[in-house]
Amino acid sequence: MSFDLLTTVEYGGCSAKLPADKLAEALKVLPAITHERLLVSIDTHDDAGVYKLSDEVALIQTTDFFPPLCSDPFEFGQISAANALSDVYAMGGEALTALNIALFPSSKIPLSALADILRCGLDKISEAGALMVGGHTIDDFPPKYGLAVTGIVHPKRVITNSAAQAGDVCILTKPLGSGIILAGRRSGLVGAGAHQAALDNMKQLNRAGAVIMQRHGVRCATDITGFGLLGHAFKMAVAGHGTLRLESRALPLLAGAYECATAGCIPGAAFRNQDFVGANCAIAKDVDYFRTMIMFDAQTSGGLFLCCKPDRAGDILSELRSAGYAGSVIIGEVLLPQKTALEII
Repeated sequence: MSFDLLTTVEYGGCSAKLPADKLAEALKVLPAITHERLLVSIDTHDDAGVYKLSDEVALIQTTDFFPPLCSDPFEFGQISAANALSDVYAMGGEALTALNIALFPSSKIPLSALADILRCGLDKISEAGALMVGGHTIDDFPPKYGLAVTGIVHPKRVITNSAAQAGDVCILTKPLGSGIILAGRRSGLVGAGAHQAALDNMKQLNRAGAVIMQRHGVRCATDITGFGLLGHAFKMAVAGHGTLRLESRALPLLAGAYECATAGCIPGAAFRNQDFVGANCAIAKDVDYFRTMIMFDAQTSGGLFLCCKPDRAGDILSELRSAGYAGSVIIGEVLLPQKTALEII
């Protein structure tokens, strides 16, 4: 390791996102943007924008970057790139090109650390089958890194966060708790093994998940990042005009996440996400408090959260697990609109 990036930040990864309620407040001033070729805009707070180029091809555009969430520049580059690419996969697309976004304090950190970040970001871009075609850097502290990604999808096969239908089941492809694990590691509550397992989980691309969703005609999905499972589920419920009922006991958790939460290590981003969802979430009295907070925990490069027909769920789960998403599991269902957007049982 050439330089310990964690010495530059108090928190990083997707926990550094602007709180969802403040973002929503800022976006309110923007006019509605409509165009006959614009298939997905900012209206539903989806993962990426989609623009129809022809009857066969639509363009997916997205960007994501954040401060370091781990010490090693190599791992930071991989995780940040995987996280940025994920938005294309959440839309059911294929990544084509990527531009580096780098903010780096050249007088405070060896330039070799920047080279390591960029090289390992390129490794993930190449793993995605995409091309790195340039980027932009500015001198800034603390360091930040990410990508602007362009992908493609068939216009009639775009996967959005607004297409859930009553009767669908909800599948999550990666375990939760990365924000808690990262905070616990810095506090000395998480061992090296559990910490490395969380980093490896974040490095995993959602590319195979996108292929599987398309194979089975999935039309509703999102990826779980800074707003936590419940923050993203809330956006999905609102966009689709329905209610999501999620089962807390079914959640796949990263090793050590629950124990770390019970020890009091719950990052502030989880409480901000809880404030954002607010009264729109009905939580049953017997639901474990710490499991609830893990559902609000800000994730970085998290899994796909998808809705599918019950008769397709078995095959989808089998293929996801065979593709390396071993923790994939059904965690809920979509209901007709109830009193709240989310129900946690």
